[in-house]
Amino acid sequence: MTTSRTNLVSLGLVLLAAALAAGLYGRLPEAVPTHWNLQGQADGFTPKPWGPFLMPLMMAGTLVLLQVLPRISPRGFGVEGFRRSYELVQLAVLAFLLLVTALTLLAGVGVPFSMERALLAATGLLFVVLGNFMGKFTRNFFVGIRTPWTLASGEVWLRTHRLGGKLFVLAGAFQFLAGLAGGGPVPLVASLVVAALIPAAYSYVLYRRLEGFPDAHPREGGRGDDQGPDASA
Repeated sequence: MTTSRTNLVSLGLVLLAAALAAGLYGRLPEAVPTHWNLQGQADGFTPKPWGPFLMPLMMAGTLVLLQVLPRISPRGFGVEGFRRSYELVQLAVLAFLLLVTALTLLAGVGVPFSMERALLAATGLLFVVLGNFMGKFTRNFFVGIRTPWTLASGEVWLRTHRLGGKLFVLAGAFQFLAGLAGGGPVPLVASLVVAALIPAAYSYVLYRRLEGFPDAHPREGGRGDDQGPDASA
């Protein structure tokens, strides 16, 4: 899929979200639920006219941001090395936000379903998709597992993302199944710990093993605090 075609499909997803909001606008309450807690209960509301279009506007902002980031990447840290994967991740993120938009609007018009289960399952699917592409990311400052140690070493970046990709897939699959089964917020927290903290810790351990850390630099002038006065004085 070429960049122009990816952007066209991405724009289509944003417009579809806006069309859904416009089509259901008359059936939505004056205060549209736009935020849910971990128990799936609405705890945040946005009044019309912005409420129905909050998620489509967020999608549009996300698309703009994903277009800008490659253009401002420092030299040597761009997305050219994994352009196709970056484009597919862009589509996956926007598709996820479109699904969240649809769920939000359906909840607003009173369609009965478990928002908790739906959001957890959808997030799990997104993790699975991201994990499948993570091993193809090259070093950059915007997507992937960006720790000081992955950014400092190409080998650490590569190995960490190979591990991280597998963990994202496993965590996402677990979260998807747990969401469908109504497992509550615990699977979400467990998935985040597995998918985020383990690769971050691994990158530190791996960097220390492969690269090591330099000894502390001596104080300027090359003399320690306990050195006596100059003998020539």
